[in-house]
Amino acid sequence: MKTTMIFVRHAEALGNKIREFHGWTDESITERGHIQAMQVAERLADVNIDVLYSSVMKRTMETAEYISGVTGLPIISREDLKEINGGLWEGMRWDDLAKVYPEEYDTWENRPHLHQMPEGESMESFQQRVVTAVQDILSREKGRDICIVTHGTVIRVLLCWFKGMPLKDVIKIPWCDNTAITTVTEENGRFRVILEGDASHLSKETSTLQNQEWFREYKERFFGCE
Repeated sequence: MKTTMIFVRHAEALGNKIREFHGWTDESITERGHIQAMQVAERLADVNIDVLYSSVMKRTMETAEYISGVTGLPIISREDLKEINGGLWEGMRWDDLAKVYPEEYDTWENRPHLHQMPEGESMESFQQRVVTAVQDILSREKGRDICIVTHGTVIRVLLCWFKGMPLKDVIKIPWCDNTAITTVTEENGRFRVILEGDASHLSKETSTLQNQEWFREYKERFFGCE
């Protein structure tokens, strides 16, 4: 029996716009985020979805509300689908993290399997949390088409698990744009990634990442493209 999971990264929130680390920092989506959420909901309007899950954070719930509006489905919120707890990183500008926490920033960028947020979660325990959440959802919704609205790092570490990759290889999985869609099927315990980080419903104007210099530098550094 095949189960389909449609992961949606939340729409642009304040942390994405001003380039601050917001893991458990809870804020709403921006004006552009509302446009993105509307666009991803329109894209999913004709896709079969049986059940809708979301992280409990404001930015995911507000995104999920748009999808709920076109599907008529209630939102099932879950604490264990939250973003990584950044501890002392919460609310800090990305430009300052490398200066204030050089060792931790290095592990985040280059050795993620060893990363420990100061007074927050380790990447390893974080991955285990969200993998356990997905395993529980799969056990409850076997054979159904599931939409899960969650966070960027959540999707990256889950893709490592779906692909059978070690956590250290999460750096090989690119960041996806806000409201990007990742589709994965499960059948007899085997996962297949059908679609990864697709944001074709966004334009250059409504994309978050295409309008940020750091993302162009990131793509060139890790993937050799601009």
